[in-house]
Amino acid sequence: MTDPLRDIPVTQIMPDALPRDRDIHDPEATAELEMSIALEGLRQPIELFELSEPHEGRRYGLISGHRRLAACTANGFDTIAAFLRQPADIPAALASMVAENEIRAQISPWEKGRLINQCLHNGLFETEDDAIEKMFRGLSRQKRTRLRSIVMAVQCFDGLFATPERLSIARIERLAAAMRAGWEDLLNDALRTARSDTLAGQWAALEPVIHEALNPKYEETAPDTPTAPRRSIKISHKLQIRREYAKSGWILRFSGPEARSPGLMDDVMEVIERTFLPGD
Repeated sequence: MTDPLRDIPVTQIMPDALPRDRDIHDPEATAELEMSIALEGLRQPIELFELSEPHEGRRYGLISGHRRLAACTANGFDTIAAFLRQPADIPAALASMVAENEIRAQISPWEKGRLINQCLHNGLFETEDDAIEKMFRGLSRQKRTRLRSIVMAVQCFDGLFATPERLSIARIERLAAAMRAGWEDLLNDALRTARSDTLAGQWAALEPVIHEALNPKYEETAPDTPTAPRRSIKISHKLQIRREYAKSGWILRFSGPEARSPGLMDDVMEVIERTFLPGD
């Protein structure tokens, strides 16, 4: 059911009453929208729902039109044209928002996973499958499985990647597969100790760990046996050693404040020399 078009005071609208599925802010696109609305007015109304209880003087929650509302506010509009929706419940409103944004601008896989996690955290859905079913209607079984993998990756790594919205579905699925194989701790450590603030550099740090996790042939014994290979040693909070597979062999990666000491490498080289060089 849809009420007639109304002019709603912008001060009565709560923009973030629902978790948003778009996190990317494009200053150029925002400026263009503000100029367009300033010159020609708002062409398409926003969509609102009435809050069950006013929040800080605001009576309405935003369903769709986040950028349009921001542009009108920036232009000093006192009111904005809006359709007042009456969704059966909040999940229905979220489904409406997702449907509109899927048409207007493709939501990145990471943003979808983050939206589901936010909704679960806020108690808007009982289960992950319930959230997927109601917000992303009509997905095939394969796409629902992919979305579950995305949700798993977001739960563990959100906030660690520089630009996660640029991660492809293929990469996120590889990351989730490595997590299912029991490599979550090593993946987390590799990402946190990556000496890069770019997605490319961060993924380069993860790739050797993911490669080994998804290729059991590198394991000499089963992972759950007492003689399983040691993948990581934490000497102290200042020093950790992690092994990584490379095409030419194996790499031992030292991380932590103590790893910066040249003397440490001298000690390691001395131990290796005593271990592998023939005795006198």
